[in-house]
Formats: sequence, C-alpha cells, structure tokens
Amino acid sequence: MLFSHKKSIKLINESPLQVITHPLLNLAKVTLAIKRDDLLHPDISGNKWRKLKYNLKHAESHHIKHLVSFGGAFSNHIHALAAAGFHFKFKTTGLIRGEAHYASNPTLSAAQQWGMQLKFVDRKTYQLRHEQHYLQHLQSQYPDAYLIPEGGSNQLALRGVEEVISDLVHQTQQPIDHVFTATGSAGTLSGLISGVMKQSLQTKIHGIAVLKNADYLKQTVAHFVPQHRTKNWQLHTQFHHGGYAKVTPELANFCAQFTAHTTIPIEPVYTGKMLYALWQLITQGYFPAGTHIVALHTGGLQGLAGLKEQHKY
Repeated sequence: MLFSHKKSIKLINESPLQVITHPLLNLAKVTLAIKRDDLLHPDISGNKWRKLKYNLKHAESHHIKHLVSFGGAFSNHIHALAAAGFHFKFKTTGLIRGEAHYASNPTLSAAQQWGMQLKFVDRKTYQLRHEQHYLQHLQSQYPDAYLIPEGGSNQLALRGVEEVISDLVHQTQQPIDHVFTATGSAGTLSGLISGVMKQSLQTKIHGIAVLKNADYLKQTVAHFVPQHRTKNWQLHTQFHHGGYAKVTPELANFCAQFTAHTTIPIEPVYTGKMLYALWQLITQGYFPAGTHIVALHTGGLQGLAGLKEQHKY
C-alpha cells in the first residue's frame, strides 16, 4: 500500500504551525503564524505533496504504475513527482519545456537520479499541454500511464490542499482571519478556498500571484470551485516583481532578512514573494489591529540551487 511503508510515515504527519515574532507585527498589532509545509518531507514537500497525494492514491487504486506530467526545467512539481516515483515505486516520465542541455541542472539531475525519464519538447508543443487532442495523443503514446497536469493541479489535488485547513482548525485556538499562499497555477489557492467552505469558516484566503498578467487565474478558481463565494478570497496580482522567477534586489534582500530573523528558509519564486507581499500589506495598514494571519510555506526550496546556477539569487 502507498502509505504503509515505513519511509512514508513523515509524509502523512501534520506540518507544524510556527508563530512569528517581528517588530512590524507588534507595531501593526497583528499576529502571524507560518504553516510549515516545507517540513512535510525532505524530497516531496509543500503544496507539491499536497497536490500529489490523492493523485498517487488514485493511480495505486487503479493499479497504474506509470506517471507522466509536465514542467519547466526547474519545476518543483517535476522534482516532487520524480521523488514520489522513487519512494512509492512508480515509473515516471517528465515532459520538459526546453532543450536537452537543461538535463544537467540541479532540479532535473535529481529527477533523473530518482529514475524519471525526461522528454524535452519545444515551447509550441508545450503550449498544447491543456488541449484535449494533445492529451489524447499522449495517452496513446503512454497507454499504461496516468497523466497528471502541470503543477499537479486537478480536482484530486484540491482534496490534498483542503487538508491544510483541516490541520489549522485543530492547530490553533483562535479564529484565523486570513490565510495567504503563493499562487502559480491556482490549484493550491482553489484547495484552500474549498477547504474553508467545507469547514464553514469565515477565514479569507489570499493568493499572491507570482507571475504577470495573472487575472486569468480567477477563471481557474471558478473552474475548480464553481460554488465559491467572491468575498471569501482574493487574488493579488501586483506583487510579481517583473514575472515568474524574476527576483528584484528588494525581494532578495527581504528573503535574506526574513530567514535571518526567523530561521525559516524561504525562496524568492513562491513563498518569498508571498511573504514580501504580506509585509507590504501590513505596512500599508491593510489589516485592523487584532487580526490573526496564517501564511502557508509551500516548500520549493530545491529551486534555490537552480536560481543560484542561473545567477538570479
């Protein structure tokens, strides 16, 4: 069974909720805790594990041994899927946007060490990854495989993310006013919104878009959570710092200072951008005194090596 092996015990443990102290929080009279999903597992951490969990269970229950998915050359999802394949004995194939020379970068090197087969595709082909005719073609190429979307975001992924809210309900004694998450494909954002609704909470969910021109993600949320209420969530699109994986000096400096102050490691692509945005909102007086906030650490620390290799961080 997928979750019976001793090596998987850490994977199903609750991640800790760490209270943060900081002069800015004291000044604004708000409280903040970090949901440390980066600590779920050393190889399959954060929202990538949350989104893969029920996809893996689905594959196992249908006796599927081969998993195929999509990602860029430094994809956290591809890294996590390869690790999951290694730990849970699945064959994995990654369809990677870009050229074959990317295979030597830290992310894809690790994926290959875990046994993932890489297939590189050009950008035009990669753009078809959501098209039904292309997916049917891929399924015919890999008839024994289960196709998982880019980033792992599908309805099964939402079930795993909803468990973040279930955790929080019994991890904190006080009502949570706001939950913040970094947002790329909107799967995690959608799962948090769904989780709050299922728990009948008044908590507001905030997604910090990490890429430019991200308003289309509102339609993604509407697709995943058609019964959502507009007032219980918000997508912030002004904190992208120039686009996906773009790192400004201000963002890099913030991440370094945050880690130095809290000892919590963060990266500037996802969690760093989210926390920077949260700090800006607090500074602007966005939250009334007495507000209790939880920020979700979505992992992705493996990406630091790639950023350093590209001299971006």
